[in-house]
Amino acid sequence: MMETRRGFLAKTGLALAADALGSSALFAKEGEKPSGAAEVPSYLHGYEEPYAANPRLAALEWFREAKSGLFLHYGLYSLLGRHEWVQFREKIPVAEYAKLKDQVTAEKFDAPFIASLARDAGMRYVNITTRHHDGFCLFHTKQTDFNAVNSPAKRDLVAELAEACRAKELGMFFYYSHGRDWKHPHAPNNDEWGGSARPKYDPPDPAYAYGAEHDLQKYLDFVTAQITELLTHYGPVAGIWLDGIATPKSGDPAKFHCQELYDRIHSLQPQVLVSYKQGLLGTEDFFAPEHKGVPNPEGKPMEICTSMQKGGWGYVEGAKHMDADEVMQTLESAGKQGANLLLNTGPLPDGSIYPPDVETLREVGKRLKEKGSNGDATRTG
Repeated sequence: MMETRRGFLAKTGLALAADALGSSALFAKEGEKPSGAAEVPSYLHGYEEPYAANPRLAALEWFREAKSGLFLHYGLYSLLGRHEWVQFREKIPVAEYAKLKDQVTAEKFDAPFIASLARDAGMRYVNITTRHHDGFCLFHTKQTDFNAVNSPAKRDLVAELAEACRAKELGMFFYYSHGRDWKHPHAPNNDEWGGSARPKYDPPDPAYAYGAEHDLQKYLDFVTAQITELLTHYGPVAGIWLDGIATPKSGDPAKFHCQELYDRIHSLQPQVLVSYKQGLLGTEDFFAPEHKGVPNPEGKPMEICTSMQKGGWGYVEGAKHMDADEVMQTLESAGKQGANLLLNTGPLPDGSIYPPDVETLREVGKRLKEKGSNGDATRTG
């Protein structure tokens, strides 16, 4: 069946390529080149023929067959162990929260170990929070000094993981908080974009721009610059996974110019798949609801994300975690919906993976091998 579909894509891909890519190449600036575009990305090994005809259609075929990936929520919130929304929930002042950067060591963040663990669990890709809502970046960026390279860790964790995934032929997805940023002065505010855009500080936090001084375009330019960095400095990327959809949906989504961003992403690396959580415009490459999933009327490739840790995505001290039986049930449920499962673990403050999650993932991988073909028997879509 796989070879039949690949043959079909190879024959029809050239005709579809222009429609799929459109005029997006016009968005690339002079001197910017798609990372790794000259050769087939390692995670698409076995898809060379359809890739030559149309990189994105080949990537979509790969994604439909991938079945599962590993999600990593790691950031300053991990140091506190009280949920990834701790700044918002506890209304920690921007300047006070930013001091956590000086405690980041990531001394046990082991990218090769993480990539091997994902492989052992039967997964085909990894997704990491390059920048969550708090604005702290795990990668080297010229747009802000609020990043891991400018911390005691002095490391580009995204670069390390991208290299490790490339070596293991795993797709590398980049989570990026688009609709929320609790650090940038011109990020979406509560006045125009609903009560979940920013923490509700009283009195107003002096770090933010207000009223006529607030300029959303400055934030959108920041976002475009950072996503351009992610797509030009880290080799072939499998996907950009945008979050914060409640913010643009609370007002006029057109003000965020998301289609221009999608076009730019595809111009820089045409195989990259774009999602915006549950789907903002309808032009995303795949549908990405949380937890149990929802109807998918457009029939797009679907990925359901959920966390091994109950009640949070970033590390929460004392939280209950899934065991292997629960993960297998969740994987089977996703498969029956024709969806991939993006399974999250929140690394500990030092960057290491929670030991019981390691044991669970290895046990899941063992069971899948025993079932054969990475659990094909559970996949109905």
